[in-house]
This record gives sequence, C-alpha cells and structure tokens, in this order.
Amino acid sequence: MNLLTRYLAREIYASVLLVFASLLMLFSFLDFIHELSVMGYGKYSLGYVLAFVALTIPGHIYELFPVAVLVGTILALVQMASRSELTIYRASGASTMQMLAALGKIALPMIVISFLCGEFLAPPSERMAQKLRLQAMNSKVSLQAFRSGVWVKDGKSFVNVKNVMPDTSLSDIVIYDFDETFHLKSVVSAKGAAYLEPGLWKLTDVLQTSFSKSGVTTDSMKSQSWKSELTPGIMSVMLVVPEQMSALDLYQYAEHLKENRQQSARYEIAMWNKLIYPFALLVMMVLALPFASYQRRSGGVGVMVFLGIVLGLAFHFTGRLVASLGALNNWQPFLSATAMTIVFLAIGVVMIWWVERR
Repeated sequence: MNLLTRYLAREIYASVLLVFASLLMLFSFLDFIHELSVMGYGKYSLGYVLAFVALTIPGHIYELFPVAVLVGTILALVQMASRSELTIYRASGASTMQMLAALGKIALPMIVISFLCGEFLAPPSERMAQKLRLQAMNSKVSLQAFRSGVWVKDGKSFVNVKNVMPDTSLSDIVIYDFDETFHLKSVVSAKGAAYLEPGLWKLTDVLQTSFSKSGVTTDSMKSQSWKSELTPGIMSVMLVVPEQMSALDLYQYAEHLKENRQQSARYEIAMWNKLIYPFALLVMMVLALPFASYQRRSGGVGVMVFLGIVLGLAFHFTGRLVASLGALNNWQPFLSATAMTIVFLAIGVVMIWWVERR
C-alpha cells in the first residue's frame, strides 16, 4: 500500500506542479499587462513592473492552491485511469477509504506549504509589492473610505488619517480627544506622524486647540509626542486588503476593532478563512476522486480538466461571495468562512457514494 501511495503521490505532485506553472504564468502575464498601463508614472519603469509582478506571485500561489490541487489531482487520476493503473490499484485490494487515506497523506505536505505561504510569505510579499509600486510612482496611499479619509477610534479619541505613506508613517492627521463625559477636550492636527516605539508616535508641525470652561486656547509646535495604541501593523491594514494579511495581523486588528466597539466581521471572516483555507486542499482531493470513474464516458482528459477548472473557480469565487455577504450582514464569522468548504466536501462525499453505488 505504501508503494502504491508513493507512486500516486508522484503522479499527483507532478500534475499539480504543471497546473501551477500554467496558472501562475497566466496570472503573472495578466498582472504585467495591467501594470503596463501605469508604467512611466514617476520612476515606475519596466524593471519596477517586473519586480512588482514577481512579488505578487506568492499571493497568487496561495489563492490558486485549491484550484491547482483539484485540477492537478483530476489530471493525474484520469490519466492513471486511462492507462488502467487505477484498476490495478483497486484490484490490489485498495478500498475507497484506503484511497481517501492515501490522498489525505498526499495532501498533508501541500496543506503545510499553503499555510506557511498564506501566513508568512504572501502577506509581506504583497506589502513589499505595494510599497515598491507606491515609492516608484512617487505617490502615497490615499484612504478613500470617506472623502475625509479613514477614521479610527483609539480609546477616548477619534483619529482621522488622510494618508499612509509607504513606510507606514502618517500624514495629515487630526486627533479629536474626548473626556469621560464625551465632551470634546482638544483637537490636534499634524502634518505628519512617525512611529517611535510601542505606544508612542512623534507628531510634526502640530496645531493644538484646547477647550475648557475658561475658553479656547491654541498652541502651535514643531513636534509633539502622541501616546496611542495604534501601531504600524494596524495602519498597514490600509495598505493591504484583509484577504492578503496574515491570520495573526487579522486577529490583532479584529480585537482592536472590538475593543473600540467597531465592526470587525470582515476581518474575523478573513482570519477564519486563513486558518481553514489550507484544509480546502483535502476537500479538493476528495472532490477529484470520483472524476476518474467518468473518463471513458465523458470524453477524456480534456473534459475532466475543464470540469475541474469550473469547480475550482466556483469554489474560489463563491467562497469570496459568501464571505462578503457575511461581512455585510454580520453573519457568524466561522460559518461564513467555512460554508463553501463544507458544501464542496458534501458534494465530494455524495459523488463518491454515487460512484460506489454504481
């Protein structure tokens, strides 16, 4: 059984790598074409475009993993079926449960690789890509959540940030500080802010307006310390969308939002999706197993691969749709993140039962 599992693993890994190479070349080419439309802005030359495309590849690897595993496994199994190798495999005494166990062993290394890529490789790579692009174009990130910028609740203060620079320093900040009774104590506006250490920022070109019973006073300073729970990690949320952040960063930011009584559903759903997503590879393998039985009646390898691509894309896009609906309607985060994985697992189990029944 171990010998047959090793042979099956070699065939599946080779097919998955082939599919991965094809998909990555396609998506990288599309990214390259898209970036050509903005090439020439500032210092954004061809070299920067190629570097940007290269840095986005880890993100594509993570996103495309389930599709590549599904299509690659279908390709390997259908080819083995066409050569009667699966018939020999079953004739040697391998049951459906043993086949599923073998696929589980084969999926385990890919699950680990997917998790490591999504948690440690893709997020910093995506962040570097965005910073490289912004710096080369001599631009800054404009926060358009509202016309006035992005608003963040920080303890008893409300902070309005117009722009986040590529190095996560801030520009055009207004801090509204309230007292225990929610009366406005002061308004601090600054041209810029740099992170010094945990809990401490340095504001530059500061104008502070204080309100008290005796009246209103205004002071201007070249610099001022600002104690805040905000960190560059939290502010980097504005540079990278939640789906491209690590699970740890998503958890920290979601906790920050909940502590300040703000909506955190989108970030919680993205966090659970990060944790569950690698296990979708095992679901894709379960879904691929029944396809080998249809090879002769359905028109061969091409039809099976096409169906695999359709199913893989359906899983990817419907998963995102459900996550978005969950964030909009404030559904339970764990269920929103796992709904499509559970649905596709059920489809795979039903297909296997139907094949075995025949």
